[in-house]
Amino acid sequence: MDFSVQELAAFVGGQFAAGPSVEARVHRASSIPEAGEGDVTFYTNPRYLPALKTCRATAVLVPDNFTEPVPPVAIRVADPARAFAELLERFAPPPVAYPPGIHPTAVLANDAEIAEGASIQPHVVIEAGARIGARTVIGAGSYIGHGVHIGADCHLGPRVTVAARCLLGDRVNLHSGVVIGGDGFGFELAADRHVKIPQTGIVQIDDDVEVGANTTIDRARFGRTWIGAGTKIDNLVQIAHNVVLGRHCIICAHVGISGSARLGNHVVLGGQVGMVGHIELGDGVQVGAQSGVGKSAPPKTVLLGTPAAPIHEMKQQYARVARLEKLVQRVRRLEEAIKTERSTPPAL
Repeated sequence: MDFSVQELAAFVGGQFAAGPSVEARVHRASSIPEAGEGDVTFYTNPRYLPALKTCRATAVLVPDNFTEPVPPVAIRVADPARAFAELLERFAPPPVAYPPGIHPTAVLANDAEIAEGASIQPHVVIEAGARIGARTVIGAGSYIGHGVHIGADCHLGPRVTVAARCLLGDRVNLHSGVVIGGDGFGFELAADRHVKIPQTGIVQIDDDVEVGANTTIDRARFGRTWIGAGTKIDNLVQIAHNVVLGRHCIICAHVGISGSARLGNHVVLGGQVGMVGHIELGDGVQVGAQSGVGKSAPPKTVLLGTPAAPIHEMKQQYARVARLEKLVQRVRRLEEAIKTERSTPPAL
């Protein structure tokens, strides 16, 4: 499917200079370095301006205040990245459709409840007392444990596990390999051996949550591990027992959150952040990548480093560390000067 530049501008509410090029056809969306004739791209970061000036794309989405002359037709919009995302959907192939029904190879308990329009793919196992909401898709090879409740319009990719009694709201999206409700990591040392502490709680995932591939969210020791509505979790994240995540959080890849930590609403954790247990991050806290968070932080704090501290403090520390070699050389020169002065006999 292709569109004219003029049609693309209409789709995103953009403006451009009139001319014959606005009738040129566009059939693909690409990045600036890869774009060629027939492509549309977008520009938001000044570092890509040199590349844009030699870009062979047919059209480019640019900010409203963009005035640089560039080869592609510039379509001015308020938010180029968001407008580009809208266009991607128009160029993308139609989404895979999963017809409603239960595949013959699926194994369902007699009392499992499957709502109208749900799609149960090959080799799925659904245990006793489980309930699957309307239009929900359970991907091939997935396991739905005893008493699990899954809401409407959810999508579980292949090989997803939702263990006993866990609760999923509506429009929850779990990618391949996600494990919900594995036992929390709880042991006590008794008689010189580690004794397992029973993990008797559940995981509750509210509406509109997305969880990336191979992420694990452990069941609570008691009560619930709770993921708030609208939160988005990346691949390969570990969330321990009794953790509470607020609404609309962003948790990037390789994050590890220890038991009973509590995060407020709109918290952002960068990649590879580690958090100790039993601490609390207030609403709107942001933590930079690879930081180690060892204590609670009030709302709106921006943290960085290990141990994590407010970003202005860490920037000062990083700057001082960068000057250490110069400081070492200066101290050596001072030591040599003092040594020379002491070894020089006094004048008569």
